[in-house]
Amino acid sequence: MFVKKNDLEIKRYQQDIDEPELMQMIKDEEGWDYADDKMAERYKFALGNSITFVAYQNDVLCGYSRSLDDCGFYIYVCDLLVKPAYRGNEIGRKLMGCLMDEYPGQTVYVMSDVDAYYEKVGFQKIGSVFEVKK
Repeated sequence: MFVKKNDLEIKRYQQDIDEPELMQMIKDEEGWDYADDKMAERYKFALGNSITFVAYQNDVLCGYSRSLDDCGFYIYVCDLLVKPAYRGNEIGRKLMGCLMDEYPGQTVYVMSDVDAYYEKVGFQKIGSVFEVKK
């Protein structure tokens, strides 16, 4: 466990415990398609093979982050999601803090499609991401 304060618990993802509720949370989030029939099995595999943290408030899964370790060079945050009813309580910031605590001294980058959120919490925008197509 990494954080336990005021009924908020943040810990490492455990597939057998967290997967059903996490996949339902993703399914309920508009614009997130990781839980659809085409992607769900691959995404479940990705969750288990990434740096994944889950946040629980009063035993309800309310947020998660999924990141990739680039062999000690950088950490890339791929996904950060907090349920709408729990937003504004710094859960996303605390999830990011757990990542930074576990990988001290490493540069962390966020792959974002919601730049305004990351700018609001004080992250500096550096560069951009491009999709490579054949």
